[in-house]
Amino acid sequence: MIKQIGISIVTFLLFFSFAQSGYAYDKAFEKDTIERLARLETKVEGLQKQIDDGNSGLGKRIDELRDFMLWSFGILFAGMMTLIGFVLWDRRTALAPAIRKNKELEEREERLEKALREYAKKEPALAEILKNMGLM
Repeated sequence: MIKQIGISIVTFLLFFSFAQSGYAYDKAFEKDTIERLARLETKVEGLQKQIDDGNSGLGKRIDELRDFMLWSFGILFAGMMTLIGFVLWDRRTALAPAIRKNKELEEREERLEKALREYAKKEPALAEILKNMGLM
């Protein structure tokens, strides 16, 4: 029995000494792990800052592109409206001489008809011709 107790005590002491050395190793490992995690956290924060800076730069570029597109469309539509205005103005100025000429021809026709009617009062043959043509 004493032999068993002795073996148990020796076994317990061996186990306890191994546990202590493992505990010391774990403390060193834990300290190294904490340092590594701190460095890793610092690097992650740096990467996060770079990503945030990139996002803000990208946002600026998108805003600049949006402004450029708005100006481009504004200039394009202004040019289109100018072209439409020019076409309408040109059409009016191109039609004005034709309208004026048409008015002159209508006035001349009225004067000729009036002259023919006056002359037809003196010439019965002309009066007959004008009646047949539906002008009198």
